[in-house]
Amino acid sequence: MATNNDTKQAPNDAATGLVAGLVNWFNDRAPGAGVAYKKHMSEYFAPKNFNIWYYFGSLALLVLVNQIVTGIFLTMHFKTSAAEAFASVEYIMRDVEWGWLIRYMHSTGASLFFIVVYLHMWRGLMYGSYRKPRELVWLLGMVIYLALMAEAFMGYVLPWGQMSFWGAKVIISLFGAIPVIGNGLTEWIMGDYLPSDATLNRFFALHVIALPLVLLLLVVLHLGALHEVGSNNPDGVDIKYGPKGNRWSPTAPTDSIPFHPYYTVKDMVGVGFFLMLAAFIIFFEPTVGGLFLEHDNFTEANRLVTPAHIKPTWYFTPYYAMLRVVPNKLGGVMVMFGAIALLFLVPWLDKARVKSIRYRGALAKTMFLLLAFSFLWLGKIGSGPGTDINETYIGRVLTFFYFMFFITMPIWTKLDRTKPVPERVTTHD
Repeated sequence: MATNNDTKQAPNDAATGLVAGLVNWFNDRAPGAGVAYKKHMSEYFAPKNFNIWYYFGSLALLVLVNQIVTGIFLTMHFKTSAAEAFASVEYIMRDVEWGWLIRYMHSTGASLFFIVVYLHMWRGLMYGSYRKPRELVWLLGMVIYLALMAEAFMGYVLPWGQMSFWGAKVIISLFGAIPVIGNGLTEWIMGDYLPSDATLNRFFALHVIALPLVLLLLVVLHLGALHEVGSNNPDGVDIKYGPKGNRWSPTAPTDSIPFHPYYTVKDMVGVGFFLMLAAFIIFFEPTVGGLFLEHDNFTEANRLVTPAHIKPTWYFTPYYAMLRVVPNKLGGVMVMFGAIALLFLVPWLDKARVKSIRYRGALAKTMFLLLAFSFLWLGKIGSGPGTDINETYIGRVLTFFYFMFFITMPIWTKLDRTKPVPERVTTHD
């Protein structure tokens, strides 16, 4: 006679057998999927001393998914016409069921994307994640940053508000500073003498199709390059391969743990907190006082009325401040693009004997703090009206320091006194 335990065991065994059968069926037809899963998840061994700074890479991936999904729904109702674009956004906000939520998720997600990306880049600078053998990881990350800026700028133009129109005109006109080809290049980008239907249509195509595909490809390459060389850690030391490995695998690094399930579970904590913060912004303060959504952009574009103060979204304002404090237009454009280009050279400019800021001396720590301070203050100056002469002089000083930080990096990183670096990560058993 069968007991209760026997009857309970039979369905469990059947369910287990069904799952195993499905897994085997899938692996027989796509054997590479299991190999990829093991390489990048369950058998990708990451240092066991990751801290809060390592949340931002996974959060950036989360926001990317949010932007793609919400963007798909927005395109269902958006009209790519200068006569209808602004009205279609109003229609989404007022008449489409839950359209206001989708629009605010997308606009808030754009700003949150840059927040987590900037923090992700800052973590890389602090812990020397750009140093050998991770130069390619850093370079691919910087290309993602460039693509993200282009994606954000083109998306910013689409609502066709006052700041969208005039921001597009000002930014695109910067290409006119290029000698000989400048004016022709500006007209070619706009498709007209002023931002118009042609501008809106090509920006929509690039924002919705081309650049998201490029971003997804770059993210895959970025993660692939990272998993080939392994993750850096707050100590900036390589995890060791002991003769007996660790308890997960005889070939695994000693001071590591499998990325899944340990770090995927840990990331869920960061995701939960991040989603609560995003929800608070979306439901209570989606404009963030005009920082995430400018007040002028709630007025339809009018080429006959210039806003009192034209400025880009907050995440571009540090570079906009650098552009504005240089009196010569071509010089300002060169400074602005040069500030971004310098970031690509960081792996070869840093000559320090250690990677992590934990073991760098007072000189390096001071320089890094001054860099962060300069970048944030330049952002404040760039978001202002630009009429204060004192702010202009301060902006020039901050811009000079920003460039000197990178240009003199080979010198001060060599002069800096460093502390002894441990042979193993500091949280090993």
